[in-house]
Formats: sequence, structure tokens, C-alpha cells
Amino acid sequence: MEWWNDLISQNYDWFWDVSIALGMTLIAGAVWRFTRKRLVRLAQATQNRWDDIVLEAIGVPISWIIFTIGATWVADITAGHFSSEIISSIPVVRQLSLIILTAWALWRLINRVEERQIVSGIDPTTVQLVGKVAKLSVTILIILPIFQLLGISISGILAFGGVGGLIVGMAAKDLLANFFGSLIVYLDRPFKVGDWVRSPDRSIEGTVENIGFRVTRIRTFDKRPLYVPNSVFTSISVENPSRMTNRRIYETIGIRYQDSRHLPAIMEGVRAMLLEHPEIDTNQTLIVNFNSFAESSLDFFIYTFTKTTDWVKFHEIKQDVLLKVLNIIHEKGGDCAFPTRTLHLDSVPPQLAGTVPAQR
Repeated sequence: MEWWNDLISQNYDWFWDVSIALGMTLIAGAVWRFTRKRLVRLAQATQNRWDDIVLEAIGVPISWIIFTIGATWVADITAGHFSSEIISSIPVVRQLSLIILTAWALWRLINRVEERQIVSGIDPTTVQLVGKVAKLSVTILIILPIFQLLGISISGILAFGGVGGLIVGMAAKDLLANFFGSLIVYLDRPFKVGDWVRSPDRSIEGTVENIGFRVTRIRTFDKRPLYVPNSVFTSISVENPSRMTNRRIYETIGIRYQDSRHLPAIMEGVRAMLLEHPEIDTNQTLIVNFNSFAESSLDFFIYTFTKTTDWVKFHEIKQDVLLKVLNIIHEKGGDCAFPTRTLHLDSVPPQLAGTVPAQR
């Protein structure tokens, strides 16, 4: 009966230790939830929004950290009933879990900071670059301790990087070219997320949606995604119409030759109309000049700029200007020309003489 009492005593001690570990884990979790709610209320009452971001980012990972510590504590207590290999692996599992959860918390914090900075009006391209560099740094700093815990020599990896770097660089030259192309885009900033870009060298035109380390995603005007390798931007010209200050109206208008005497008055009326138009920027170049003797018309041109850069509004203004030009031509007694030809006959057959006028 003595061995039975020893067995009961050992199981009782094991059950009591496990109960204490589970109880303390539950208490720690409840205390954190209560403390977190209080901290959230205090943070919402302040003017500073960074405390809200930090609490939102680390709240869930800390709950999982408490659970992980409690679970591995229970595993330590019950390890005597398992093999020695399982006993020795519990501290490794605990450390790996804590490292991964810490990295998760940092990633959440970086994401929340990115969202906050973009909402506050800071350039999304710069924010995304800093965020990607921060995430890459966190990943490297987390991977190295994980390798060390798993028994992989870090010095060997670093030594291999020196020799293998050349091989990897040659094999992945396109990937590296795209990576450095993205850095050039980030540093020179010819465009940013949300800009309308186009290239006269390639069939590229649309709105920039994302600038990655390998490709830039552009949404074309027919709503199709266009993925452009970043290395392309180092060898082509890129226009950024989003940064224009004005939009240009440049039109050639032809009137009939028989209205030549009205041409000066028509041009003067058009010039006065443009100077008085509320949507025309008179601080920019404004030209209304006779341009050429065309085959069927006397051509004058209009060269001016609108105040707006909005595409839809620009066309509304341009339509209004052209309709007013047409009204001015009619008011001055003229009309717009269309292609015509005049045929002069030096002689007319006798049977048609006096019946057929010169055809026009």
C-alpha cells in the first residue's frame, strides 16, 4: 500500500502545480484585459494619437504572449511524464514563440503607423518606403535569433553571403536591377502613389497604385492593371501630368476667304473674350494670331491656359470657349470654312454657252 500512497501523492502534487500554473495564467490574462481597457480609455481621452496606435498594435500579441508563457509552464510541469527530448525542446519552443509574437507585434505597429501617416497627409510613397525598410529590418533581426536557437551557425551564413553574394547577384541581376530601380524612384520621386503618369517611349499611361521593390502597379484608364518592372524607369522618359500647373487650349480655326475683311474684328473679339473668361489664366501666355493662308480658309490660332488641371472640368471650359468663338465669328458677319475647290473654265462648248455658269 505504500507505493500506492506515493503514486497518489505524486499525482496530487502534479495536479496542484498544474492548477496553480493555469490559475496564474488565467489571472494574468484577466489582469491584462482589464488593464488594456483602462489604458484604451485613458489614451482616447488624450490629444496624442500615438498611444492609441501602440495599444492597438500590441494588445492582441501580449495576450498571446501570456497564453504562450502559461502553456509552456504547464508543459514544464508535466514534462516528467514524457521523454527527455520533449523536456529539452520546451524552452526552445517557448523562446521561438516569444520571438515570433514579438515580431508580429512590431509588424502590427509598423502597419498602424503607416496608416496613421498616410491619413495625416504625408506622402504615401515615402511612408511605404520607410515601412518596407522597417519590416525588412524586423524580419532580418528576427530570423538571426531563430537560426541561433535552431543550432544554425550565423557566422557560417554570413561567410557564405560573401562568396554566394556574387553568384546570387549574377543569377538575379534582373531582380537586383528592379530593386535598385525602385530605390531610384523613391529617391528621385518622379511620381508617387496616386499620380497620373505616361511615357512617350513605352505604352505606359495610367494612375500609380503601388510602388513595390520589384514592380510598380499602374491602373490604366480602361481599368486594367499594368505591372511595370522598376528597372524600366531608369531607361525611359516619364511624364507626370498630375504635377501640371495649367491645362492648355491650342486650337486652329479657319474662316472663309470671303470673310477676310472680318478677320481682324473676329480675332480681337476672341482675344477680349479670353481675357474676360473667369476660367482662363491670364497670367500665362495668351495668343490669338492670324496663322496661315490655307487652301480653303484663313487660319488663326488660339493659345491659352485654363486655371484648372482637372480633366473633366478642362473639357467643359474648352467647350465653352470654342462655342463662344463660334458665336463671335457669326456676330462679326463671318463663318467657318470647309474644304472647297473652285473650277474656272476658259472656254465653254457652244451648246452650253449662256446656260452653264462657272462651276464652284
